[in-house]
Amino acid sequence: MAGMELLSDQGFRIDGRKPHELRRIRFKKGVFRQADGSAYLEQGNTKVLAAVYGPHEIRGSRGKALHDKLLINCQYSMATFSTQDRKRRPRGDRKAQEMTSHLKQTFDAVVMTELFPKVQLDIFVEVLQSDGGNYCASVNAATLALVDAGIPMKDYVIACSGSHMRDTPIVDMNHLEESSGGAEVIMAILPRCDQIVFLEMNSRLHEDHLSGVMDHVMVGCKDIFNVLNQQVQDELCQKTELDKIVTTG
Repeated sequence: MAGMELLSDQGFRIDGRKPHELRRIRFKKGVFRQADGSAYLEQGNTKVLAAVYGPHEIRGSRGKALHDKLLINCQYSMATFSTQDRKRRPRGDRKAQEMTSHLKQTFDAVVMTELFPKVQLDIFVEVLQSDGGNYCASVNAATLALVDAGIPMKDYVIACSGSHMRDTPIVDMNHLEESSGGAEVIMAILPRCDQIVFLEMNSRLHEDHLSGVMDHVMVGCKDIFNVLNQQVQDELCQKTELDKIVTTG
């Protein structure tokens, strides 16, 4: 699909958003009782479940244990019904292995692994519906699951994507925008300190445009952080008030 069709002369994208506008974000923590932490997140039409187990003793070979820090085990998968084309191998294919590696790299940089030597933390992510930004939604959902589990982190880690269309940077790309053949920049950051922990570009982008796209993606990450953090804080305040009522009642 040509870039002209994805951004109108009036500056609106194919789904009606402005270039800098995020897709709607909704989430719920604590959706699995059997997990230590869990979250369900919708970012536009992309829907993701994340579950966290641990820290717990190393499973399998104890040779995997790290004597001075936590071992993070990640698993990314897509439900067979997550896209229009049924996937025969939702787990273990090359794309899933690549995404698993990216998630591990991301969370190794944010979880305070030095506090839990010789044990393991499992992060499982399942994409239930895919409409672009799978890595970003997976990171954001897994971050919420880690918050739900009470795992110490340096900060939230938040991910967002972006590109450049018709001399205009856009953020939080959907599937049609990802499939257009243009360059895509994917970034995960620690929003309170502006630290980039993951950065990938899947196609060439002129250096004159790169810094502008990265700046907009950074702002997109911070906007997502504000949405997630506000609801997390609101829920914490509500729980605190409820606990006070129970205690004094």
